[in-house]
Amino acid sequence: MAASPSITRLLAPFVHPADRLLLAVSGDRTCLTTLCTGLPVRLVTTTGARSGLPRAHPLTILQEGECLVLIASNFGRSRFPAWYHNLRAQPVARVRLGGRQRAFRARPASAEERARWWAMAVDLYPGYADYERRAAPRTLPVFALEPARQAEARQPRGHGW
Repeated sequence: MAASPSITRLLAPFVHPADRLLLAVSGDRTCLTTLCTGLPVRLVTTTGARSGLPRAHPLTILQEGECLVLIASNFGRSRFPAWYHNLRAQPVARVRLGGRQRAFRARPASAEERARWWAMAVDLYPGYADYERRAAPRTLPVFALEPARQAEARQPRGHGW
């Protein structure tokens, strides 16, 4: 029900500001999205594509080992979320995990990774399948966030877009 078009239209403008505030006051322990859906949400800070300023986004995160996975669903809207453009312009992010800021390097998921992570995402939150249908023909991008040191060792130059 939370993924229905009428609910997301109603809640979308309020969810991220409320999540940002609750994550701050709870020491990253909880937020509105987690309380209502049980989804794991973390504060991801990117650099604004145009402004160059830090932008904090409460995002649902999947985790596989040390790799964090983000789905650029934007509630199934026709446009990509702002953080998608930010990571495309500057593929560096900071994520608060366990009260600590950690640096990550973003990259698009490979086709194999996307298939695996997409299945994990839909299993965790079936609403992603609804979002993908509504966003069509836009494909919902999947990003891997790798710890900065690990990512630099794999890909020392450029960001592979």
